[in-house]
Amino acid sequence: MAQSDITIDALSKVGQQDAEYLVSLVRSVPGFPKEGIIFRDFMPVLADPKGLKILLKALEEALPVSPSEFDSIAGLESRGFLFGPAMAAHLGKGFIAVRKAGKLPPETIGESYDLEYGTASVEIETDAVQAGKRVLIVDDLIATGGTAKAATDLIEKAGGTVVGFSFVMRLDGLDGLDKLDGKPSSSLIAMPA
Repeated sequence: MAQSDITIDALSKVGQQDAEYLVSLVRSVPGFPKEGIIFRDFMPVLADPKGLKILLKALEEALPVSPSEFDSIAGLESRGFLFGPAMAAHLGKGFIAVRKAGKLPPETIGESYDLEYGTASVEIETDAVQAGKRVLIVDDLIATGGTAKAATDLIEKAGGTVVGFSFVMRLDGLDGLDKLDGKPSSSLIAMPA
């Protein structure tokens, strides 16, 4: 394995060889976006056909709930947009884009949250989620849990129900999973914050 501080979590469902291959593609970038942060870049996974195939297979095999338990997948900007629609299409689900503030036309619902390195806001269009819709939230990373919590609040304001969370990576030590209100979640790999 290329990175000794990365732990294979639910990624193990695709087998050790594929898991190690995918982890070897994750790049660590110290000091980005600011000093003291180690940014985990999984863009090389998406650029690699084998890595992308392993990623999508692993995300589906590690779903925290059965596909019959959700109607839509909500992807968090921006990396949740890269694999969320592919997952949704493959599973026969709709896709909801949770955008950074100011990127959607009105009418929107917004929510502010804390990041591991600052604050931000996210929005959805007011008609993105119909009452009673069951939603699985997907993103590349859970760190502090602020983005996932804000997305949950938005979906619930719109009348939907968040049934679980699927993450590619989890940063341990920031207690992000604690903000998910005990809802089921999965992460493919984990690493220290």
